[in-house]
Amino acid sequence: MPDVKHFDPEATLETVVRLFWRQGVAATGIQDVVTATGLNRSSLYATFGGKQELYLAALRRYLEQRSQPMFRRLAEDERGLTAISEFFGGLIETRCSGEYARWGCMISNAHAGTENGDPEVRAVLDQHHQQLRDAMYAALVTADRQGQLSPGADPGTSADLLALLAYGVNLRSRAGADAASLRTTVTAALDSIGARAAA
Repeated sequence: MPDVKHFDPEATLETVVRLFWRQGVAATGIQDVVTATGLNRSSLYATFGGKQELYLAALRRYLEQRSQPMFRRLAEDERGLTAISEFFGGLIETRCSGEYARWGCMISNAHAGTENGDPEVRAVLDQHHQQLRDAMYAALVTADRQGQLSPGADPGTSADLLALLAYGVNLRSRAGADAASLRTTVTAALDSIGARAAA
C-alpha cells in the first residue's frame, strides 16, 4: 500500500518559504527545516527531495503566490503612473513594516546569493525579472497613452529602470534602509519619467 502522508505538503512548503525567505538558503540547514516544520528528514526527502529541491519548490511558490499576483494587478491597472506609484508604496510598506519587515524579497535575496549559480534557480530569477519588467512596461504603456509620460520618456527603457529600482528597494530595505528614504528615491525616479506622484 502507498504511504499515507500525515501532513499537509502545502502548509509545510509555506513554512519552508518563510524560513528560506527570512534566513536565506546558505544559512538554513536541513535541521532548521526539520525544526520549523516538525517533520522528520525521511518525510521531507520523500515528499520534496533534498535541500536544493526543497529550496526550488519554495522559490517557485514564492513567485506564484506572492510576486505574480502583484505583477498581474499592476499590468491590468488602467491608472498608469498612479498604479506604479502605488505598487512601490505597497512594496516599501511590506518591506519596512509588519510581519515581513527587513526580510527583503526572497527572489531578490536569491539574486544576491550564491544560489544564483544553479541553472534552475537562475531560470526562476529570470522568469521573475521578465514578469516584473513586463508589468512595469504594461503600466507605462497605459501611462504613455494617457499623456502621463514626459516627452522622450520611453516605456521600454523606463520599465527596465523601474524593475531595477524594485530590486534596489528590496535589497536596501533588508539592509535597514528606512521607508522615507526609499519613498524619496522612488518619487525621484517617477518624476524623471514624467510623474509627480508620492510613492
